[in-house]
Amino acid sequence: MQNEEEEPLSPMARVFQSPGIDLCAIINIGFKTKINPDVVLDALKQNVYKHPRFSSKLSENGKKWIETEVNVEDHVIVPYIDPEEICEGGQSFVDDYISRLTLIPLDRSRPLWDIHILNVKTSDAEAVGVIRFNHALADAMSFISLVLACTHKTSNPDMLSTAIPSVKRRSTVSHSLENGWFLRAIFTIGSTMRLIWNTLVDMFLLFATVLFLKDTKTPLKGGANVRSNPKRFYHRNISLDDIKLIKNAMNMVR
Repeated sequence: MQNEEEEPLSPMARVFQSPGIDLCAIINIGFKTKINPDVVLDALKQNVYKHPRFSSKLSENGKKWIETEVNVEDHVIVPYIDPEEICEGGQSFVDDYISRLTLIPLDRSRPLWDIHILNVKTSDAEAVGVIRFNHALADAMSFISLVLACTHKTSNPDMLSTAIPSVKRRSTVSHSLENGWFLRAIFTIGSTMRLIWNTLVDMFLLFATVLFLKDTKTPLKGGANVRSNPKRFYHRNISLDDIKLIKNAMNMVR
């Protein structure tokens, strides 16, 4: 067991993982061939520790990241799939699986991510990988970087397709202007004034939104309780002409 190190969560990360919100992101990736779980497990074991977020869990009060040992097998899930349940609707099965997944919370006793391997043939893929992670952990681009780092080139199976850089923890004290007190003072005053100005602007916009600013009403706007309603996923291929039709109907600018 490695030594546990702690790092405070950012204010936005605290919001994303709070019980009332608990915002998770889901990435759905189609593959041209069936997925070998052993290959995925081996790649994750080699790369997951290169990014501290993916090898850290939340503290009990939800305010700090704690580095921990990751049992990759707990995070890669290969569910049993009954062929009779799929029938001819592979894509429908995947949509139902992802929809049910949104109702199951992540286990907070370990890092807040998991990967689900569905070797189900859909209309445009032979298998589907579903990646789920709490938004406090990272954004989608960061997680895609980890996924890419875990893939191999078909031309050279022993070589990873890309490398994920190791992320160093931020030092608690870092000043590049230690030898110039005047420049430090100017920098401090400028930063303070900008902070005060941004705070005033944010407060004004907040009160304006509460009093009179409202979102534009469109056919796509949900009702009052839309955020608390269960989510249903649907996979559809649409053309850019359809997007243009919606844009014109809503009088949206480019």
